[in-house]
Amino acid sequence: MHNSQYYIDLESAYGAHNYHPIPVVISRASGVEMWDVEGKRYVDFLSGYSAVNQGHCHPRIIKALTDQAAALTLTSRAFYNDRLGEYERFITQLLGYDKLLPMNTGAEAVETGIKLARRWAYDVKGIEENKARIIVCSENFHGRTSTIISFSTDPSSHKRFGPFMPGFDVIPYNDLEALRLALENKDVAGFLVEPIQGEAGIVMPDKGYLFQAKAMCEAANVLFIADEIQTGLCRTGKMLCCDHENVKPDILLLGKALSGGTLPVSAVLSRDEVMLTIKPGEHGSTFGGSPLASIVATESLKVLVDENMAENAIRMGELLRDGLATIQSPLISEIRGMGLMNAIVINHQNPDAAWLICETFMKNGLLAKPTHGDKIRLAPPLVINAAQVEEAIAIIDKSLKECIV
Repeated sequence: MHNSQYYIDLESAYGAHNYHPIPVVISRASGVEMWDVEGKRYVDFLSGYSAVNQGHCHPRIIKALTDQAAALTLTSRAFYNDRLGEYERFITQLLGYDKLLPMNTGAEAVETGIKLARRWAYDVKGIEENKARIIVCSENFHGRTSTIISFSTDPSSHKRFGPFMPGFDVIPYNDLEALRLALENKDVAGFLVEPIQGEAGIVMPDKGYLFQAKAMCEAANVLFIADEIQTGLCRTGKMLCCDHENVKPDILLLGKALSGGTLPVSAVLSRDEVMLTIKPGEHGSTFGGSPLASIVATESLKVLVDENMAENAIRMGELLRDGLATIQSPLISEIRGMGLMNAIVINHQNPDAAWLICETFMKNGLLAKPTHGDKIRLAPPLVINAAQVEEAIAIIDKSLKECIV
């Protein structure tokens, strides 16, 4: 076994430099806990950006994965398989939709949602071909494909990657008046929105924003497209974040925790009127809907329900925010979040302050990552218990006292 620096140097020498990780090398994990190659234990407060809501290596999900892998992993959609239909029935009945279109990554789900909205606009709404518009929000994060970065307002996502895909109108997040004005354009097909902006630093809209936005979209005959790839699957204390306001998206995008952190699985769900506008041969994926992905996604969803992870997210999230509120530190300017999707906003002029704090967290046994410079996301797996939350609060308190920024 080599030490951590060996593996860090290996990636630096042979891998693309498109990530800037916290300098820790993980070799195994279970539940909320992770261990590095030297055997040091950490509490995971990132959850693979909400990809491991069910906890690392959940035994039920791993068993489903390994059992299916021993029988059949892939047929491609050139043939039927005996797992996909069962998965499609389960997830559509669980979430209340007519149809599922299975994909692999979150970005693929977003791309699929955009294609669906455009096809629906031409075939059903009657917009002139190639004129459909999609409304999006500033400070969004929906992925990094060429189409998606075309409507990003983050310079690091789009600078010097053009030319860009047309057809998107950017409005401020959490601004109903801006949405009302944008919806006056009769060529608008959809409104793509994160119920909580995750990568922007857990930016939460006003209460009632999602409900009113959905009503405005309905009145304008525009599809409400919810990117629940980070916020969904019990992360905020409901199966979907939109459930907090009884909003049912016209197009629902899921990913990340849909596989319990084992392999890329994403999903697009909608009603027949929208989904069936795409015909055979017009969209697809080699691995989307594979037997392996289907069985893993089904079991991952069942684990969330059977183990009441939404309820645990509510209880542990309240415990976490209450504990953070007791920390006396000038470095904390704001604590915000819902369920177990939370963030600390750092109060310091040093642009590297959040990074230095996360390095101190690491030294003291907790793993988190800054986002947008001055914000630290705190999002542990949903299996976390009260003792582990208290341990994390103590580590955060100790680290804020020790950190020199």
